Amino acid sequence: MAVQKGDLLYAGKAKSVFRTEKEGIYLVEFRDDITAFDGGKKDVLVQKGSLNARVSAFLFGHLEEHGISSHFIGMVDERSMLVRSLAMIPLEVIIRNVAAGSMVRNYPIAEGTPLNPPVLVMDYKDDSRHDPMLNDDLILALKILNATELARVREMALSINRVLVRFFDSLEITLVDFKIEFGKLDDQILLGDEISMDSMRLWDRRTGESLDKDVYRFSKGDVVAVYRRVAEKICQE
Repeated sequence: MAVQKGDLLYAGKAKSVFRTEKEGIYLVEFRDDITAFDGGKKDVLVQKGSLNARVSAFLFGHLEEHGISSHFIGMVDERSMLVRSLAMIPLEVIIRNVAAGSMVRNYPIAEGTPLNPPVLVMDYKDDSRHDPMLNDDLILALKILNATELARVREMALSINRVLVRFFDSLEITLVDFKIEFGKLDDQILLGDEISMDSMRLWDRRTGESLDKDVYRFSKGDVVAVYRRVAEKICQE
C-alpha cells in the first residue's frame, strides 16, 4: 500500500509514529536509537532499526497465521511499517518463561529457573512513575480495562507466548521473557507496538549466549552483529 508520510504523531525511545493521508492508518518508523536503564544509557547503532522492523514484521505475520490479530498491515521500506491506528492500553504485558532480569533481582529465585506455568505480569506504562507493577484489582480500580477486557488480554498474551515458544524452540533459542502491548480498534483488542530483540529476552539454547538487548545493557559484544544473526535466523534468510 503506497502512502504519504504525514505529520509526526509521537516519538518514543526507538520508534516514531507518523500520520498518513489514509484515515486510521499510521506509519511506524524504527529508528537506530537504543536505550537502557530508563534512558541512562543511550546510543545510535546503524541498521538496528531495520533489523527490529524486519523481525517485528515477520513475527506479526507468524502470529496472524496462528489466529492472533495485530495492528500490522505491511512494510513500506526496510525500517517502516504501516499499522492500524489503535487506542493503546497503557499496560506493558510481560510474559516470563524463565526467571531472569528484574524477577531475579527482586525475588528469591535463581536465574535460569524454568517457570511452568509462565508468569504473566502487567506494568502501568508511565515513564514518570517508572512503570509500576499492577495487579488485577488495580487495573480494574484505575478503569484501564474492565473484567472481560482484562481476561481477553491475559488470554491473548498466553496464546502469543505458546506460539512464540514453539517457534523459537524450532530455532534452538529459549524465549526467556518478552514484553507486548495491546490496543483497541472499536471493541476489538489487538496486539500493537512491536516484537523484536528490543522487547524480548532470548538465549541460545546450547551456549546460553544473550541474543537480545542485554548485549547492549551489559556490554556483552557487538549488538548489531547479534541482532543481525538473530534476524537472519528468525526470518530464515
